[in-house]
Amino acid sequence: MQGGRFTAGMATQYRESLLTGNSVNQGLATGYPVGQRFHSGPVVRLADAKPMQLGHVARADGRWRLYAFADASNGGIHAPRLRALLDYLDNDPASPVNRFTAAGQDRDSVFDIRAIFPEYHRDLSIEDMPSILRPEVGSLRLRDYEKAFTSDHKLGVDIFDLRGIDRQQGSVVVVRPDQYVAQVLSLDAREEFGQFFSGFLIEQA
Repeated sequence: MQGGRFTAGMATQYRESLLTGNSVNQGLATGYPVGQRFHSGPVVRLADAKPMQLGHVARADGRWRLYAFADASNGGIHAPRLRALLDYLDNDPASPVNRFTAAGQDRDSVFDIRAIFPEYHRDLSIEDMPSILRPEVGSLRLRDYEKAFTSDHKLGVDIFDLRGIDRQQGSVVVVRPDQYVAQVLSLDAREEFGQFFSGFLIEQA
């Protein structure tokens, strides 16, 4: 039982390093241990209500993944901390997206940002999602609608519960290109993003 995670191969635990952060905020997402492989979970894609596995949406393309799990609504404002974070990533010149993405490249060419909400998919609209979750990509500048997800309420397995996500505060799970968890951060993190990625990414003029 104790060695169950080894039965399909081997398990790796990376120590804190340039590419793996600390576990100070691990309590915000206990099911995504920093330094271990990113575990999947059932979700529903908001744009077309397709049930899928969150871990299966990533491609082996060298990009960093930012999985942002929504915080609770407050005062009638839906996921205010998540929306503030997405606005920062999209519009603040100091954000890693703007600092490390070269001019002329797709908005998500370095950072593949996905958001996961606890609501039923029919209660949200893809048109109301922040623009960074609907980027125009490719030579034809087609809009990518596949970056927003909700919990799968029909399946009976909620990814927020399955992966120990703090429902009140939400969290950001930073995943390396090799699909290992590099960091768990608060939705209020700003300096932490810059400090982590500036350690190994080249700033674009």
